[in-house]
Amino acid sequence: MSVFMDLNILAITDKKKLQSTIETAAHLGYSTVAINYVVEPQQKKQQIPKPESVTELFEKFPIVQGKSRPIKVLNRLTVVATDASHFRPSNEYKSFDILAVYPKTEKLFHAACMTYDVDIICIAVTEKQPFHCKRSPVNGAIERGVSFEISYTAAIRDSTMKKYTIANAINLTEVCKGKNVILTSGAEVPIELRGPYDIANLGLVFGLSEGDAKAAVSTNCRAVVLHGETRATALGIIHTMKRMQPTGQEQEEESPAAKKAKVVKV
Repeated sequence: MSVFMDLNILAITDKKKLQSTIETAAHLGYSTVAINYVVEPQQKKQQIPKPESVTELFEKFPIVQGKSRPIKVLNRLTVVATDASHFRPSNEYKSFDILAVYPKTEKLFHAACMTYDVDIICIAVTEKQPFHCKRSPVNGAIERGVSFEISYTAAIRDSTMKKYTIANAINLTEVCKGKNVILTSGAEVPIELRGPYDIANLGLVFGLSEGDAKAAVSTNCRAVVLHGETRATALGIIHTMKRMQPTGQEQEEESPAAKKAKVVKV
């Protein structure tokens, strides 16, 4: 049985509504959700928020429909970038399980695909994409394990946004050939959520094949979570593995077997 995920539940100040949205996600069969904190640095130097501890949301997490385990709740940060200075490596990013960037220009989109240390690249859904997604940077992102996100809630709210969402999604899926695409809600309230099979069907409208559409709400999302875990621990591995070289005397006293063991570990 597939494990379904919605990696974009918008963080709102109304805790009861947020709890209700997560409960609805569990009832619809989502095993994992991510609370998404969106920052736009160009707006009054907006600061990166401190993610709320998920244990403060529930005393007991809701059980996933059809499963015997509680829903898993992650924290996500999305940076809306209109300038290269809006996305810079920061220790504050480490507080989040998933890191996403929404590049507003073609130059930033290229940088996000090729160099930015992120898990997700968002595409426009509320407006016409201001540039065409080119194959070279998209393939570069796929090779690095970065995923592309299409959110569907805007298409539910407004008919004009629905046209933009579909057009921009098809533009992306034609270039990436359905690879590394995830479908998320971007929901603020429970009524905006849809079941995973409904979203997989919506993926067909976005130009995905049946298999890719199902993967967009399951296995591709899992890959994003694993990519986030790798990104978060990579720096730690570099630091913890660093060690002092033995002195000359210690090198002489080491047995050949010990030296061989070190080579094997490396």
